[in-house]
Amino acid sequence: MQATTHLRARAPYNPKYDPIADRSIGSGTAYAPTYWIGTAGTPPEDDGPVRGDLDVDVAVIGSGYTGLSCALHLAKEFGIKAHVLEANGVAFGCSTRNGGQAQISSGRLKRSQWIERWGLDVARGMHAEVVEAFDVFRGLIRDHAIACEPQDGGHYYIAHRPWMMPTLTKEAALLRETFGYGARMLSRDELHATAVRDREAHGAMWEPDGTAVHAAKLAFGYLRVARELGAKVHVDSPVEGWTTKNGVHHLRTPGGTVRARAVAVATAGYAPRGLHPQLRDRIMPIMSNSIVTRPLTASELDACGFKVTSPLTDTRTLRHYYRLLPDNRVQIGSRAAITGQDADNPRHLASLREGLARKFPALRGIELDYSWWGWVDVSHDMMPRITAVSGLPNAYYAMGYGGNGVMYSAQAGRRMAQLVAGREATVPKLPIFRDELPHEGWRTPFRRLGQWGLYKIYHYRDERN
Repeated sequence: MQATTHLRARAPYNPKYDPIADRSIGSGTAYAPTYWIGTAGTPPEDDGPVRGDLDVDVAVIGSGYTGLSCALHLAKEFGIKAHVLEANGVAFGCSTRNGGQAQISSGRLKRSQWIERWGLDVARGMHAEVVEAFDVFRGLIRDHAIACEPQDGGHYYIAHRPWMMPTLTKEAALLRETFGYGARMLSRDELHATAVRDREAHGAMWEPDGTAVHAAKLAFGYLRVARELGAKVHVDSPVEGWTTKNGVHHLRTPGGTVRARAVAVATAGYAPRGLHPQLRDRIMPIMSNSIVTRPLTASELDACGFKVTSPLTDTRTLRHYYRLLPDNRVQIGSRAAITGQDADNPRHLASLREGLARKFPALRGIELDYSWWGWVDVSHDMMPRITAVSGLPNAYYAMGYGGNGVMYSAQAGRRMAQLVAGREATVPKLPIFRDELPHEGWRTPFRRLGQWGLYKIYHYRDERN
């Protein structure tokens, strides 16, 4: 099959797409107008749509970081050349709409919460897993020369109110004393002098591992490597029907049926509710908005006091994630609308602009070059899963990162490849690999009523003095 580029002429981007309300993600749709797509340059080639029926060993559904990492590791470690099925262009969803922040985390819970949920031994195992994951992530970039502009320097977890400092201090001590990890605290003055002059900040916890990347260049790098190793990546090939006969999965696409002996699902926040009954409503899609300013002037840079380009995150429940980009623009993102129909409501953009101005008064009213939003795959218990699908032979999924998937997705794809290849013994015996995601079923649409109420509560708690 002749290789093609995935930035061909496409149908208009749908800014109101909602994975809960819409039956299908569509096909042949343009990318969201993100900074990453706008500055990624010429992408590598893909393998075009599925054209005719195919018999394959492994089909991977979804071509974001996780799906491409799975295909890459299947080929690299086991000699299995998977076929990746993507509804639109490569990395259409989360992987080209995030903030490009790689942190040493997996899911939404802190180390102290791991201990509360699973006990100390399991928490230590989880910590070892994410440490290994960061090594895998860095190794992919380094060993395959992925030009995604990696900027190491650690992660700054910034206390946006004074009452958050004791919590961060306790967490940093736990990381040092229990996990042997070199987190440390910075006072407001130290943070302003050495990292950033965030006017809301009252100090910060610094973690040694934190890397900022160009989100689309990372995804396109994974695409290039996966195809060089023999994987096929089929764009504009949404799975419109999935049946299983005699242990073989029949995945119907517009161009033909893909018959696969094993399936790996990596659709994250863009998983269609109708993909398969066993996968329905395993996660709660949550919307996140992001903006990128025009390049800052020398005086604006001085006023903001940026001395690092590594990831910055504040301690709000509805957190802000932000950073200085290599071209001296500022990117900032946060949670926004609850439904797709409300996604383009101007108040969400105004709220994010105000968040930027509170941190950096010199940037109030600054011109924006990019504004976009996308869906985050938040699991109902705040932790991801990489595991088998109950009731389906040789079917697996990896999802539920809760906004912390830029780094961990590389390892999740690798772990899913190990499961697909029958190497379960090499996967740690941890809850994220053993238990399935909670299945909310019909309750998911109604949970948005609760989400609306929780957002009100979170905002009140986050903004109190």
